[in-house]
Amino acid sequence: MDVLIHLFVGLHIIGIAALLGGFLTQMKAMGEGTARFGPAMLHGALTMLVTGVILVGLNQADDQSVDNIKIGVKLALLIVILGLVYVKRDEEKVDKGLFGLVGLLTTVNVFIAVLWT
Repeated sequence: MDVLIHLFVGLHIIGIAALLGGFLTQMKAMGEGTARFGPAMLHGALTMLVTGVILVGLNQADDQSVDNIKIGVKLALLIVILGLVYVKRDEEKVDKGLFGLVGLLTTVNVFIAVLWT
C-alpha cells in the first residue's frame, strides 16, 4: 500500500507543478495584463483534485489518520482554483487580480499541505 500511496503523492506533486508552473511562467505577462490560464494549469488542478481524493481514500484504507479539517480546507481552496481556471480558460486575457489570486491560493494550498501537522 505504501508504494501506491507514494505513487499518488508523486502524481499529486506533478499536478501542483503544472498549476504553479503555469502561473510562474506567466508572471511577466500578468504584469503586462496579457496573462491567461493555459491548459497545463487546468490539467494540473484536475490532477491535484483526482489524486488528492485518491490519497485520502488510500490513507483511510490503510488505517492511517486523516485530518479531515485540513483536507476540507485544501479541497475548498482547490475547488475555487479549479472553478476560476475552468471558467476563464478560453479568455485571451485574464484580469491581473484574478490571475494573481489563483497563484496565491495555489501557494497557500502548498503551505497548508506542508506546514499544517
